[in-house]
Amino acid sequence: MEIRNIAIIAHVDHGKTTLVNQLLKQSERFDAHLQLQERAMDSNDIERERGITILAKNTAIIYKDYRINILDTPGHADFGGEVERIMYMVDGVLLLVDAYEGVMPQTRFVLKKALEAKLLPIVVVNKIDRKFADIQRTVNEVYDLFIDLGADEHQLDFPVLYASGLQGLANYVPSLDHSIKMDPILDTIIRSIPQPNQNQADHLQFQPALIDYNDYVGRMGIGKIYKGTMRTNDTVSCIRLDGRIQQFRVQKILQSMGMEKIEVAEAYAGDIVSVAGLPDIHVGETITEVGYEDALPHLHIDEPTVQMTFLTNNSPFAGKEGKHVTASKIDDRLFRETQKDVSLRVERIQTSEAWTVSGRGELHLGILVENMRREGFEFQVSRPRVIVKMVDGVKHEPYEDVQIDCPSEYMGTIIEMLGDRKGDLVSMNQQRDYSRIHYIMPSRGLIGFMTQFMTATKGYGILSHIFLDYRPMVYEAVGNRRTGALISMNQSMTTAYAIGRLEDRGTMFLEPRVAVYEGMIVGESNKDTDLVVNVTMEKQLTNMRSASKDTTVVLKKARAMNLEACLAFINDDELIEITPESIRLRKAVLKANERKRAYYNETQE
Repeated sequence: MEIRNIAIIAHVDHGKTTLVNQLLKQSERFDAHLQLQERAMDSNDIERERGITILAKNTAIIYKDYRINILDTPGHADFGGEVERIMYMVDGVLLLVDAYEGVMPQTRFVLKKALEAKLLPIVVVNKIDRKFADIQRTVNEVYDLFIDLGADEHQLDFPVLYASGLQGLANYVPSLDHSIKMDPILDTIIRSIPQPNQNQADHLQFQPALIDYNDYVGRMGIGKIYKGTMRTNDTVSCIRLDGRIQQFRVQKILQSMGMEKIEVAEAYAGDIVSVAGLPDIHVGETITEVGYEDALPHLHIDEPTVQMTFLTNNSPFAGKEGKHVTASKIDDRLFRETQKDVSLRVERIQTSEAWTVSGRGELHLGILVENMRREGFEFQVSRPRVIVKMVDGVKHEPYEDVQIDCPSEYMGTIIEMLGDRKGDLVSMNQQRDYSRIHYIMPSRGLIGFMTQFMTATKGYGILSHIFLDYRPMVYEAVGNRRTGALISMNQSMTTAYAIGRLEDRGTMFLEPRVAVYEGMIVGESNKDTDLVVNVTMEKQLTNMRSASKDTTVVLKKARAMNLEACLAFINDDELIEITPESIRLRKAVLKANERKRAYYNETQE
């Protein structure tokens, strides 16, 4: 059976996973009785809730006696490292572009990586049934992008297809025909994407580009067999990243088929498989036959740009809600995460119950926090901060390429907000009532910006960003909160009476009858300084009668603070307490007099 290996790449929300769903339904092996849920490839709960793909996943379909291996990739910039590595596993890419939004920053990034890997592209203009879709403009933008990125003549001669992933329809012309399903896309893949090297007689060469983790067999390397044949129970050599050679026995070989992974006795050159047997297999290592140790080039893994400090929970409410609260449990969980996610770095801070966790962005780390919270962990995290590098004795910080689409009426507000965060305006153009603004700005300025951006544009704005490079550091506070916090002065339950009296002091985060402790942040102050307040005061009751009947206290609705809002809110001297049931904000130093002493010592230095 002939094989085709292809990756589906696009900007976030351009319809990759929905398209894969439709291709699975068109597969000759798909059982009509099976109910394929929407975006079936997004298997993680958080992926399904947020509608984003976090981890690259592979599947395969059988079509006209061809086995087509498909890799569904993340569209978000924080997971761009996954996309970069799988380019070495495939022979072509399916570039999806939204007919309304056109070319976006992540489109440029993923296409650049595909062209550098000398892959052949197929362009699919998706969502052509969307209102205000401008198909011709989108196709022109794609051609401009290919020329801009220096595509060669062979790559420029790409086929263009038109589709609606939601309806499961595709066509060679910019109109949909309900009698033609996804066949044009599958036929074009078979016709345009070259066949991988299927030399089964040569000596084995296999390289994992992704890592999977299974509770039964441990780490598994997902990659492409470049040459030869791999069999279960064979003894093979692994050429480690440092050049050492380690032999191991192949325990399992798993092959994807639809939504399932099937165990096979042997796999051949050209196929994409998961291999178990080496407990500490890493991305970029080469597995070969014993005696024929010929290493493939190492794969590049993107360096982290953002880090957070994870700490054990030491608040007065520690251990009341979580199942896993000890340092050893948290250490073990973070280590297991590094086994799956090669873009993550975890470093234990000596002589303390704290860890520095580094990742590709705020969302990357936020999803790890949310996963741990759902698993019953209780811990604390600091504000995300960028990783600074020293280059020739000068501090450098990461910069981002930012693109914003928003209604023109909000453009002035957005330009002012980005100017405050040290953004440099590159270009600006207007289409109908929408404007597109292009900025280059420090990554620091984007930390916590998303919540404010969505509020400023009333939810109509689209913000896309991607890591650009390291540039000399801006020696100013960028993106810090300018207002102070309302801090509880004691430990008890909040009361409606106390909250009602404090409403003119700022915005409250808590409702009445919520447990608080000294040093816990209960709201945002109107002023630029912190204010210690009593939110637990009870109304004094006397036996004196009132001439007028007491009126019912009507409180303003408390501001809901989810994890993203908390990460956006906190400053460097504050922490977020994460438990399975609650997310609380607190000062790192709980007692007011100790905070004053620490601030005084800091200013003296």
